Amino acid sequence: MGDLMPDATTLVLFFVAASVVAVTPGPGIFYVLTRSLKGGRGEGIASSLGNSAGGLVHVAAASLGLSAVLMASATAFTAVKIAGGIYLVYLGVRTLLDRADHGDAPEPAAPARRHGDAFRQGVVVEALNPKTALFLLAFLPQFVDPQGNVAAQILLLGCLSVSLNTAADLVVAYFAGPLGRRLRESARSRRRQRRFTGCALIGLGAYVAVAGDEG
Repeated sequence: MGDLMPDATTLVLFFVAASVVAVTPGPGIFYVLTRSLKGGRGEGIASSLGNSAGGLVHVAAASLGLSAVLMASATAFTAVKIAGGIYLVYLGVRTLLDRADHGDAPEPAAPARRHGDAFRQGVVVEALNPKTALFLLAFLPQFVDPQGNVAAQILLLGCLSVSLNTAADLVVAYFAGPLGRRLRESARSRRRQRRFTGCALIGLGAYVAVAGDEG
């Protein structure tokens, strides 16, 4: 039986490759961006951590072989993909319809509740994204020693990949949050921001639901 974990050279190569993937714009980063613009830095950070938790669900599934089962069933893949897309569309529609019932006055402070919602929604969005499972199955095995503990190696590499993705998301939240706060100070900007966020989420949901498996 080989080593439990990949060797140092393999880990370095994986870190470089995973870092490139992490900073490549995709649904996760775009979702964090829209939440940051809508609710500020705190909400963006919460959604980033939610994405991270959802990603760890896929890592655990991959290490247990469940992701392979999902990828082997076209019906299961399609069902999960459509469910994730519908959820994003739902969030977008709710954002468009949310007039806050306060005219267009600034939203009352309720950071704990908003951050909790952003975290939970981030978990659902990422957990219902089967393309994450597909990516893990296609990417991680390239750095796994088949003579070692495959499940443990996938778990380690998957957690490292999720950590890098989360770091990229947090950078987006950090810089987009203040911009969102400035936009919310203007009634007209708030209306535009709400429309942009809602339409962006709907578009993202449609993309996730109908895009080809290669995306």
